[in-house]
Amino acid sequence: MEISQSLAELDWIPRPRLLALRRLGIETAEDLLTHFPRRHEDRYQFPHFPREESDVPICLCGEVIKTSLRRFGGWKKIFEATLEESSPNALSEPLVCRWFNLHYVQKMIATGERIVVFGKPRLRGKRICMDHPEFEVIENDEEISIHFRRIAPIYPATEGLSQRALRSIIYRLLNEISDEPLETLAPGGLVHGKRCDAIRAIHFPENWEARDAAREHLVLSEFFAMQMLIASRRSDASTRVGQAHCGSGALLDKFLKALPFELTGAQSKVIAEIRCDLAASHPMNRLLQGDVGSGKTVVAIAAVLLAVEAGYQAAFMAPTQILAEQHYAVLWRWLKPLGVRMALRTGARQEESFLSLVAGDENADVIVGTHALLYDTVSFSNLGLVVIDEQHKFGVAQRARLTAREPAPDVLVMTATPIPRTLTMTIYGDLDVSVIDEMPRNRGKIVTAMRDESKLGEVLSFLRTQLEAGRQLYVIYPLIDESEKLDVKAASAEYELWRERLHPYRCELLHGRIPAAEKQEIMERFRRGETNSLISTTVIEVGVDVSNATVMLVENAERFGLAQLHQLRGRIGRGEHKSYCVVLTSDQSKETSVKLAVLERTNDGFEVAEADWELRGPGDLLGTAQSGLPVLKIGNLKTDARLMRRARAAAMSIFDADPRLELPENQRFRRLVVEQQGRTFSNVS
Repeated sequence: MEISQSLAELDWIPRPRLLALRRLGIETAEDLLTHFPRRHEDRYQFPHFPREESDVPICLCGEVIKTSLRRFGGWKKIFEATLEESSPNALSEPLVCRWFNLHYVQKMIATGERIVVFGKPRLRGKRICMDHPEFEVIENDEEISIHFRRIAPIYPATEGLSQRALRSIIYRLLNEISDEPLETLAPGGLVHGKRCDAIRAIHFPENWEARDAAREHLVLSEFFAMQMLIASRRSDASTRVGQAHCGSGALLDKFLKALPFELTGAQSKVIAEIRCDLAASHPMNRLLQGDVGSGKTVVAIAAVLLAVEAGYQAAFMAPTQILAEQHYAVLWRWLKPLGVRMALRTGARQEESFLSLVAGDENADVIVGTHALLYDTVSFSNLGLVVIDEQHKFGVAQRARLTAREPAPDVLVMTATPIPRTLTMTIYGDLDVSVIDEMPRNRGKIVTAMRDESKLGEVLSFLRTQLEAGRQLYVIYPLIDESEKLDVKAASAEYELWRERLHPYRCELLHGRIPAAEKQEIMERFRRGETNSLISTTVIEVGVDVSNATVMLVENAERFGLAQLHQLRGRIGRGEHKSYCVVLTSDQSKETSVKLAVLERTNDGFEVAEADWELRGPGDLLGTAQSGLPVLKIGNLKTDARLMRRARAAAMSIFDADPRLELPENQRFRRLVVEQQGRTFSNVS
């Protein structure tokens, strides 16, 4: 049987099961064999029923001695199954398993059956209960060795496809397929043993050691394939035809002398790195990481000036119209005195912008815009540099459209969302990385405090003392208008309240639906100090720099992500005065407490990013569309970081020795790269 064979050709898989498998994205034999278990259960010997609750889920087996169905509140139902331990020496109390409004469960579980359950035991009154445990009915049939008295695989499943059914199909497929198609593509120095043996052992391991060895083999193989694709992209970029886009530096020197502050050592180092890239004949492909307020924009302007002085155009891309306009305003302030011509292009109509547009993009030295720059309405006569801000908000296909030009422009991508190191060597593995790890001098300390909504009166008193001292403040809300569905405060609804609370100090309202020209006027009044307080949504998350704004109050802080709260906090602490960020919440959940405690503990964006990754996982931080990489089926970017480093080293050594993979022993790796490119394209499209 071929590994690429469609499962629809196998007459022993019923059509309803085929449809269910298709919902999981499983169409071929290879898809099914690489549908790896998400965990395994030891079903050789089960522990005794617990007498205390636990935060750690456990796997138990027992006989159903009683079932009941209770109704409450009209249509709501609770189905209960009481289990008695099967062990002959059992002394534990029965275990009560409960399912709420899951009608199909009562059809599957009956008195006298033996079931395996997996969940967290909780004390409910005097009873030990499991709410909504995963379960499986154990039947005394000839297949019992597949499901019981072994280390049993537990798979991601779907409606109409039970664990027993999925396990049985995979078991039969493993017996029918030959080992030849399951060849090992990773080099022998990286993995041990055969891929076919690892696949069999990950599904049905003989012991835990075999399971762990199989997983390591498969994770290393998966990471190696990913790193080969990344190394291939890096190699291709280095061989692309480019041009030097670096002027003498006279324009840059003029700009730096006009700055009212000195560059940090980190900024100077990064500018030197970019200058070397711009002077080279092959295209720059560099990622600039820097915490909120570290001065990335100044570095980007330096790159733009070097390109413009060499006679080339620069494109400056931002993910939203608001941010593009803010960047345009900042760049206009710095570049107009230097004689640099600018244009703005966003998806909005011209009259919606507060900025006058230069006629004819082809005459502009710098064109600032959103994804509108990707399309044919914007013409570049001599594009030499592309700067992409908040790069993680652009998809890989969008980026490729702008940069796939001949000759290739230099590319600088920036992010104020610090990225954990393991993600950097995967998501941005094909880029050179620069980090601004030093904050500008004379910056005031930021103190962050979490407070309950009930303490708002005390917080108000503190805010007034800061206003009396001549400082300015932001009050941030998650919504513009009130919502019937969400019990969350909104900026528009609370604005009048704040005018009363802070009288006689002047408040203004700012959000994304205010016309652009009016929005700019509001920001300018705040920047000049004519407005004391901005009642705002997250529209101020980026691009706002007011050194006298030293206080931020965030309402309903539980509604914001950790990285977003850190971004918002970056709007204060930009002057010499001590700054204060107060996060208000009435949410008592552990998740919210842990999240906000991170902000109280540190102002380091990289530490915040690591904590955010810990809380949410890499999938939420950067999705496949942004990374341009195939979806991982078994590897975990965080917990398997050690294996990722080994895979990366192996891939880099192969490309260092043979950049075009021309040697006979590397032909198999060329096929691997092509296969990975195909998977990436299908994911992105």
